[in-house]
Amino acid sequence: MHVWPGTHTDLHSDQPALRGEHPGRASNPVIKVRDLAWLEFEKPDLAAAEAFATVFGFSTTLRTQRELYLRGADAGAPCVVIRRGERSSFVGAAFAAADTADVLRLAESTGHTVRPLSDAVGGIAVDLTDPSGTPVQVVSGMHALSELQVQQPHSFNFGHRVARTNSTQRPPREPARVQRLGHVVLQSTRYLETLNWYLRHLGLIVSDFLYYPGQRERGPVMSFIRCDRGSEPSDHHTLALTLGPSNRYVHSAYQVSDLDAIAAGGEHLLAHGYRRSWGIGRHIQGSQIFDYWRDPDGFLVEHFSDGDLFDCTLEPGWAPMSASGLVQWGPPATKDFLGLAPGRDALYELRAMVSALRGDNEFDTQRLRGLLKVASS
Repeated sequence: MHVWPGTHTDLHSDQPALRGEHPGRASNPVIKVRDLAWLEFEKPDLAAAEAFATVFGFSTTLRTQRELYLRGADAGAPCVVIRRGERSSFVGAAFAAADTADVLRLAESTGHTVRPLSDAVGGIAVDLTDPSGTPVQVVSGMHALSELQVQQPHSFNFGHRVARTNSTQRPPREPARVQRLGHVVLQSTRYLETLNWYLRHLGLIVSDFLYYPGQRERGPVMSFIRCDRGSEPSDHHTLALTLGPSNRYVHSAYQVSDLDAIAAGGEHLLAHGYRRSWGIGRHIQGSQIFDYWRDPDGFLVEHFSDGDLFDCTLEPGWAPMSASGLVQWGPPATKDFLGLAPGRDALYELRAMVSALRGDNEFDTQRLRGLLKVASS
């Protein structure tokens, strides 16, 4: 196999790109967003949503009869907005532009208008929809909330390197204080079209591609995508996209200080009767230490710490997709995390598979066989 200059060989993926494969970035994007700003949901029970959020580690910045705004400890805008609705649903994502001029440029390029955001957030937004039907806002000029007190990372005695003497290590069982929103993972029946839309319109770039074993020639089926901040490093992925039989939210991830915060915070969640989906472990793509939970509405949310940061110089890596390939160490991926546990969600995906195979999209019988092979790997 020829190794192309500038690839990730021996860094974080099994293989570099082959000639002619997807470059992982657009040659001339409309704008380059700086970060994921917030996620929006609808839920029928805001009290239950806030109770879980508090135990999970969010702080409430605004609560009304119709809306709930949640934030992390970092300065900035709220990172989760929940509105009262008849059914629980993921509404969409907001990305932060580098400046107001970028919002105006994107609006002009797409033929959309700019609107003011609510007084609770401030700033302006342009409303778009990706090819999978997911609403996407690009925003700027929001009110900046002041930084809150954060959990300080512990001092560790690693091997013979001593950082702590005459003091003990006693992390309390308390919420793992969320610092910020890290990433969101979405599933799409039009994966490649949707991927190219984000690269073209928002200037995101791919860190890693995954493909179904034996189907690399058909192209990738998952991508971990980061913001292009030039020489300034950004998270390994701010958005992850994966091919599947339905267009849906998969999970979102929130940074906390360290492994002790994740572990002690997990004990706190368990003590309050909440359900772990998978963890604790360390991922391969992105390297994050992770712990996944189900909120009362069934949404999957993740605590993470110690993730990779890349600048704009690294080209995409390539690796085969497998369930075992999701983790360096930790328990195997659970049926709940993979969406295979018996229940409403698994039944919905089964019905979606039948519908997708009959429809005009990228999820065909060969892709279905690949997905089933991954699920059983």
